[in-house]
Amino acid sequence: MPEKEFDDELDERDEEEEEGKEGEYDYETDLDYKIENVVATVVVEITEKIDLNIIARRHAEVEYNPERFPGLVMRIEKPRATILIFSTGKMVVTGLRHASEADRVVDKVVKNIKKAGIKVSNPEITIQNIVASGDLHTNIDLNMAAIVMEYAMYEPEVFPGLIYRMQEPKTVFLIFSTGRIVCTGAKRKEIVREAVLNLNKQVRELGVAKKDMADSDYQDITFI
Repeated sequence: MPEKEFDDELDERDEEEEEGKEGEYDYETDLDYKIENVVATVVVEITEKIDLNIIARRHAEVEYNPERFPGLVMRIEKPRATILIFSTGKMVVTGLRHASEADRVVDKVVKNIKKAGIKVSNPEITIQNIVASGDLHTNIDLNMAAIVMEYAMYEPEVFPGLIYRMQEPKTVFLIFSTGRIVCTGAKRKEIVREAVLNLNKQVRELGVAKKDMADSDYQDITFI
């Protein structure tokens, strides 16, 4: 083969390889999600049941109406969180954006309880759930997804989103035809990332990703 023809063939191969690389989808860098809420439970040691009325009298900013709800509601501004406190020494913390903020919030709650003259100690914090929202940046054929994705349920007459119970990592997704998603069930932020990455791969590899809404039979319903 003449040298020029050989060089031309090499150039063509290089161009084909470059085109192949450009066509590859980067699942890692195209992740788009954020943590919306972190829920934690807390158990503190007590010598007797906590008198929530004492805390309510000591702190005007709390809410306590035992006829409607057995727990006392306390709100912390920095970091922002809402805490449900029960007489048994159990608490539920919601509204956090980062799991790492739980220690500071619980420390402030314990100090407020102690200021009311109530003895509590040794708080044990457990992260129970992390809720995240995101965007897959592609429209999704939910009818097809319900068929090809295991553990998926889609009833558009009842709810406009598809419910997908991912087995690994163990999480639950709400998936909408616009590509918007909600992820729940993770207990660590690393699990959220792994789950969103896994879902991002699945919708494209299973062929349920659509280029535009014109191809979709169902559209999301907006509730006002």
